[in-house]
Order: sequence, then structure tokens, then C-alpha cells
Amino acid sequence: MKKRIVIAVGFATLLSCTLKLQGQIKTDSKMENLKIIAQKAQDAFFTDYDEEGVKKYFAANYIQHNPHVPTGIEPVLGVLPALKEAKTIYTNHRLLQDGEYVVFHNSYHNADAFGAKELVAFDVWRMEDGKVAEHWDNLTSKVNKTASGRSQVDGTSEITDLDKTNSNKEIVTNFVNDILFGKAPEKVTNYVSTKEYLQHNPMIKDGLDGLGEAINYLTSQNNMFKYKKLHKVLGEGNFVLTMSEGEWNGKSQAFYDLFRLKNDKIVEHWDVIQEIPKEMAHTNGKF
Repeated sequence: MKKRIVIAVGFATLLSCTLKLQGQIKTDSKMENLKIIAQKAQDAFFTDYDEEGVKKYFAANYIQHNPHVPTGIEPVLGVLPALKEAKTIYTNHRLLQDGEYVVFHNSYHNADAFGAKELVAFDVWRMEDGKVAEHWDNLTSKVNKTASGRSQVDGTSEITDLDKTNSNKEIVTNFVNDILFGKAPEKVTNYVSTKEYLQHNPMIKDGLDGLGEAINYLTSQNNMFKYKKLHKVLGEGNFVLTMSEGEWNGKSQAFYDLFRLKNDKIVEHWDVIQEIPKEMAHTNGKF
């Protein structure tokens, strides 16, 4: 009898562990599919201009943070004809996922409806029940001539070091607090590589020297970027995106900064800076 009880307990334990593992695999698989769903949602909107596709992949109570677009799915559906007529399309450069969040680093073409013919943007989508439930973005006009000679979107796109996602997010968070918030600017080499630092901000040259030159110039003009609040830190492997709020040119700004890390150092940087208007098409806020 005792032997049977032991076997039964052992079987029950094994079965429980198996079920838990299956549940974990199912959950992980579902999370992995969010990128695919997000791409289908993006294509429904900016490739196919498909109303049924938008209804399929966007939640009915879709929450909007773009300052100029009202919240809900109806405004999204309403703009489809204009996008189709203008032939507004997108090119994706990087696609990251952090839990329920999917991050697109995109270029938009024929995008006059959003402010310029050619735009560079970060789109952040929160996924829920297999649909886009919430959206944040930051957009800026494409710049043809940059200080570094690099474009705003070229450079490395391969996602690596998945095991370092959390540690890389921590490094970038500390970098924002110490350097961008100005708490300990002398620690910059603790975070940014002295050997390789590739810059995609149109006004800043490569390397720490280029960064220092830009900071000195902006400071001399009494026009340095002011980071005041860090809202989100999202990352996958060697890429980390921060969404911050601050001031520049005497106006409220949203700063989206994408960092690539290698060997625990920041080695590449892309960003989009967008003014935050005082009045928005909704009450959800920019962040």
C-alpha cells in the first residue's frame, strides 16, 4: 500500500509539472506570435488599407496616444480611404517585443497626412487577446543630410543576446538617470563604448567626441535637451527603447531613444523627438 501511495504521489507530481510546462510552452508560444499579429495589423492599415483586417486585428476599444488622432477604432477606419488614395506605405527597420508590447522602428512614405511626405517613427503597440489594444508613437521628418553621414534608420537590425534583455534594460535605465537626467554625467564611459558609438541622430556625429561636441554646442546656445521623466523602458536582447518626457527649444517634447548594446556597453543610438502639443484629440495623454 505504501509503495502504491508513493507511486501515485510521484505520478501526480510528474503530471502536475507536465501540465505546468505545457501551460508555459503555450503561453510562450502565444507571446511569440504577437510579433506576427502586430505585423498583420500594421499591414492591414498601411499596406492593404483593409477595413475588415483592421477590425480583426485592432480592439474595438483601441486606446490612442497619438496627439492628433481621436481614440477608438472608428478614427482608424475613417482614415483608411485617405491613406489608400495617398498610397501611404511603410518600411520596417526593426521589430522588437517585450512581453505584451511590440515596438516598430519604421519609415513612412507618402505620409503627408501625418505631417510630412517622408517620416521616421517609433510605434509601440500593447497587445491584448491577440489584438492591438493601445498605441503610442513618435514621428519626425526624414532628414537627408546628417552629421554622421548615417541615415536615421540604417545600421544593425539583428536581435542577439536574448539572455541579456533584463541586464541591458537596467544599463540603459541607469544611463538615462545618470547621463540624460544629468545626475552623474561624469559616468558616461560607464555606459557608452569608447571604441564604438554609432550615431543616427541627424545633429550628432559618431563617437563620444561627437556626442560631447553636440552637448557643448547646445549648452552654449542655452538649448540643451532636458529629460524630466522616464515613462517606459522596453527591450529585446541587444536593443532597448526608452520613452521619456522633457523639454527642448522651450517646448514640451517626447524623446524616444533606441539603443543597441554590445558587451554591456551602448554602441549605437537612434532617436525620434516630437513636440507634445498642449491640446490633443483625446484625453489619454502622450504617454
